[in-house]
Amino acid sequence: MASFNAEYTPLEEIPKLRTELRDSFASGLTLPPAFRIQQLRQLARMCQENKDAIAEAVAQDLAKPKIEVFSAEVGPVIERSLYAAERLHEWTRPEKIEVNTPWQKEWDTRLYRLPKGVVLVIAPWNYPVILSLQPLGGAIAAGCCVVLKLSEVAPHYASLLTRLLPQYLDSRAYRIVNGAVPEVTKVLELQWDHIFYTGHGAIARIVSAAAAKHLTPLTLELGGKSPVIIDPASDLTLAARRVLYGKFNNAGQICVCPDYVLIPASAKPAFIAALQDAYKEWFPNGCLESDDFGSIVNPTHHARLKGLLDRTKGRIVMGGRVGDDKKGRMVRMELTVVDGVGQEDALMEGEIFGPILPILEVRDVDEAIEFVRARPHPLVLYAFTQDDDVRRKVLLRTTSGNLVFNDTFMQLSGDLFDYILHVNELPFGGVGESGYGRQAQKWSFDIFSYERSYVDIPPRMEPGLSHRYPPYDGRAMAIMSAATNMKIPKDDVSGGGVEGLF
Repeated sequence: MASFNAEYTPLEEIPKLRTELRDSFASGLTLPPAFRIQQLRQLARMCQENKDAIAEAVAQDLAKPKIEVFSAEVGPVIERSLYAAERLHEWTRPEKIEVNTPWQKEWDTRLYRLPKGVVLVIAPWNYPVILSLQPLGGAIAAGCCVVLKLSEVAPHYASLLTRLLPQYLDSRAYRIVNGAVPEVTKVLELQWDHIFYTGHGAIARIVSAAAAKHLTPLTLELGGKSPVIIDPASDLTLAARRVLYGKFNNAGQICVCPDYVLIPASAKPAFIAALQDAYKEWFPNGCLESDDFGSIVNPTHHARLKGLLDRTKGRIVMGGRVGDDKKGRMVRMELTVVDGVGQEDALMEGEIFGPILPILEVRDVDEAIEFVRARPHPLVLYAFTQDDDVRRKVLLRTTSGNLVFNDTFMQLSGDLFDYILHVNELPFGGVGESGYGRQAQKWSFDIFSYERSYVDIPPRMEPGLSHRYPPYDGRAMAIMSAATNMKIPKDDVSGGGVEGLF
């Protein structure tokens, strides 16, 4: 709630905290795989044993239904922490590298995956559990020490996690910073071995500038306007239900929310009718009256969304109502569909991040593709089609962090019920304006690790290396310049298509 704040971390304590973690990392505390596995299991235990308290805290901050917290936040953290613990020995095992150069074959060549050091995770408010604990789990698996900066916009969750984390995880290695602009500013003044930020592009630029001062590597999980392309030959009823499901989750306050729909005129009336039918089925009394639909996080964001509806030139064809949280604050908004939206409409100015779905009419799929190409690369591109030619066009002519056909949101799904619909082996992340870096499962481990090459050259190889020492003669020149005379194959331009890419 707006009147509640987790206790902020004193500014003078933040550098001390970082120093303590540096000392812990230098001691080798987090390096043994057994320690990491135990801490990952403790992370899972913390979520499992306190799932009801976590759901209640998130409900107080976001009015998020308990089923959403369990299925999209707590459940995936438990499952992915246990997955990482189970596979940690495999991920950390040194890899023997086979070399092709004959005279190097006797060398001892290996690849080690080692922790980067003391890392910073800056978490957002919209999915406060998984977007704080998933990168934390990746850093634990990698063997890093972690400072976790929680969002002040979700204060009940921040307060709860601040109390729970030291009960389950080793405080010598994992610490929390709470606060707002002064606290995060102080955190960003310090040098870190990696920064993982989830949030808005404007803040990401500030984080990037601060990281650049120390040449700190970054992972940025941002967002943007994730489009939906509808092939008119697809099942429009199914497409409408799945698009509306993606917009419904957390009242549209998620980075992978379908932001707008591009659909040919011939299919638009049936698609809108199917959206309306699904809404009536799911919320017969309207979603403002339902406990299954979340709230807007605070009055500021609500006013922003209300302002978009006030300024749009489109026509509201579903929803449009606002309501309160039964305590007098206007923080709820109905699932809303707006037809007749133009390219320059207020709803197309930036990421909506709320329960408003604009419908834009296009001539055909080709025009939809060109519309997407002309804009910043989205975090996710959704497309509904059963036509392989359309799939190929969307794949090869657009750019996005992820590409999902014939559903929305489910690429992030992780609870046990729909576990089979989540592909643990695929990475998640953006490109360009939607961010960079990949996460989930081993990809999260990789973020906080670095690959350290290892070479041991035996002393007995010395006679074969003597030509490198001056004074140089003709033999030395022949050996050391051999690569400059390598034969370059002739080009074969007959197979110039892109068929092998699809």
